[in-house]
Amino acid sequence: MSFPLLTATAALPAIGAVATAAVPAARRTTAKWLALLFSLATLVLAGIALARFEPGGARYQLTESHAWIKDFGVRYELGVDGIGVALMALTALLIPFVILAGWHDADPSPSSQLRSSRGHPIETKPYRWRPTQGFFALILMVEAMVILSFEATDVFLFYILFEAMLIPMYFLIGGFGDRAHTGSDENAAAQRSYAAVKFLLYNLAGGLIMLAAVIGLYVVAGTFSLSEIAEARANGSLSMATSTERWLFLGFFFAFAVKAPLWPLHTWLPNAMGEATSPVAVLITAVVDKVGTFAMLRFCLQLFPEASKWATPVIIVLALISIVYGALLAVGQRDIKRLIAYASISHFGFIILGIFAMTSQGQSGATLYMVNHGISTAALMLVAGFLITRRGSRLIADYGGVQKVAPILAGTFLIGGLATLSLPGLAPFVSEFLVLVGTFSAYPAAGIVATTGIVLAALYVLVLYQRTMTGPVKAEVQGMADLKVRELVVVLPLIALLLFLGVYPKPLTEIVNPAVQHTMSDVQKKDPQPEVEAAK
Repeated sequence: MSFPLLTATAALPAIGAVATAAVPAARRTTAKWLALLFSLATLVLAGIALARFEPGGARYQLTESHAWIKDFGVRYELGVDGIGVALMALTALLIPFVILAGWHDADPSPSSQLRSSRGHPIETKPYRWRPTQGFFALILMVEAMVILSFEATDVFLFYILFEAMLIPMYFLIGGFGDRAHTGSDENAAAQRSYAAVKFLLYNLAGGLIMLAAVIGLYVVAGTFSLSEIAEARANGSLSMATSTERWLFLGFFFAFAVKAPLWPLHTWLPNAMGEATSPVAVLITAVVDKVGTFAMLRFCLQLFPEASKWATPVIIVLALISIVYGALLAVGQRDIKRLIAYASISHFGFIILGIFAMTSQGQSGATLYMVNHGISTAALMLVAGFLITRRGSRLIADYGGVQKVAPILAGTFLIGGLATLSLPGLAPFVSEFLVLVGTFSAYPAAGIVATTGIVLAALYVLVLYQRTMTGPVKAEVQGMADLKVRELVVVLPLIALLLFLGVYPKPLTEIVNPAVQHTMSDVQKKDPQPEVEAAK
């Protein structure tokens, strides 16, 4: 029996979560280093899986299959295609940076960590509870569930993970909120609780609808296995009535659209990202939300190809609304973290647009966008978190002239912002370009509307930089410390990746393109042929 690499990659952070939670209360530093060690070991295993993956090989590789609940045909089945292995590697890559960035976020004395611009402690309200061990254990538990969800090829197993990851995320948002808040401690606690409950209710509602669709799929197909369903479709032994396929598709898509999130199911995201700590905000939008868009490719298009094509026009309209709406609201934000949240809603609109454009360029671009958005958002949000920690405020108006007192912080913030607006030479540009090319070749009008998101992105990013980093140095910013060694270790590798993938995306495209071709085959779509006028 070969080594179960995929199981080990997901099990390691789960074991790390238990070990971290078991560290005695007084050994907070030990808990931090233990969590970091397990996250780095997980990254090594994910790197091995990525190295062993053969882009030209079978669709699902490194597979594992074991009986689980025999009476209901549920199996523990794992396997990764190019899209799954890329997102698994992204998750494993980001978690060590999340842990390092949140190194002091769960310390029991917030006032000892926050300093004013003049070096004096900032009086902050203590949290109701802030166990360091619990904070890092929850992060590792989320990592384990997300990685396993990218590997699951049994629909029921995926559903369990899809719902279970909500529990640790709920506690991370509600129990470990942002320290930079205004008003009373009771008001801040109420805002955190509201954001956490809203996150949970929205995603639970989507999950319950998906559960009904999962049961319906089993009734129709007699199995939860993706490979068995695909084989049954190929040999003609499985056929669904048109109405049945469409209802099942809607059940799955609704849950994924909430998780993604897609307009108008997006409203939980700004609250959750605004009230969470910056590392947890990265966990939400750069890691957990990718499960939604990934599942659209793996489950919606593969299980319900005809229904996916039937719903495409409506989904494209919703994606366009997300692009423009998210960008417009980002322009008008006064809160740094909520601005980044609305920018992410706009970016997820691009990803979903690329998926349902049903072209190879669009879907390749959407997959690259998932990876590159994760890196760029992590870079921008984490630097923003370092900035907010120093000043003790999330409001844009409370900053000004930061580049004169903290030039490295300002420079890394600028690069993260330029990546967010998809500047050529940085990784997101390639993704956005492919999405727009793929969309325009199939739906020219949609491609034209989507380009307005690029213009608005330049506006909200550059205005944010201008108002926070340039101009006269505000008194509250005088003496602000520049990035420290730990913070540079977090930011610089992310920036290096943005530059590398911006000029040389080939290693990533070689992995995801075969998986995209399989998805195109599932929906029986071919790229539109360019119209060439006959020579006179």
